[in-house]
Amino acid sequence: SVHPQTSSMVLRALANRWRPFAARQWRRSFVSKSPVMLHGSREKQPPSSPDEVVPFTVIDRGGVSHEVKGKVGDNLLYLFHHLQDHDDKLYLEGACEASLACSTCHVILDDDTYDKLLDVKELEEEEEDMLDMATCLTATSRLGCQIILTKELSGMTVTLPAFSKNFYVDGHIPQPH
Repeated sequence: SVHPQTSSMVLRALANRWRPFAARQWRRSFVSKSPVMLHGSREKQPPSSPDEVVPFTVIDRGGVSHEVKGKVGDNLLYLFHHLQDHDDKLYLEGACEASLACSTCHVILDDDTYDKLLDVKELEEEEEDMLDMATCLTATSRLGCQIILTKELSGMTVTLPAFSKNFYVDGHIPQPH
């Protein structure tokens, strides 16, 4: 067994040994001229041209149809987080922040849109595994965090499932950052 005083002396010696290194690291600076982008920041920016606009329909949990617009390159989950600021009926959770670790951003697509997405990119096994845990699953279900808007998706219909289940925290609805 190691004497407690000896172990604290070792820890102090290690701390002193690394202190100059930490101080050098602290003095270094990095200047970036790029704008800061956080999760979902892109979706809050307006399109740079009318050609970027992707209009589509969302059917909320109550069955009400909403005409919305995104832009080419938007992640559907983060777009919903932005849309929720204007209409709380367009709520899509995304508990894992698009890390493909939950099914709370599950959406139901129309047949044509589902097929278009499969033509571009086959469903990954990880997404299929997460969809297995989704509530209200259908043959055209996808995770919103895996859908990036393209011009070909103009006119699509996205239906929000009647409910979703957050297996991590039951009863708590995390808000987007």
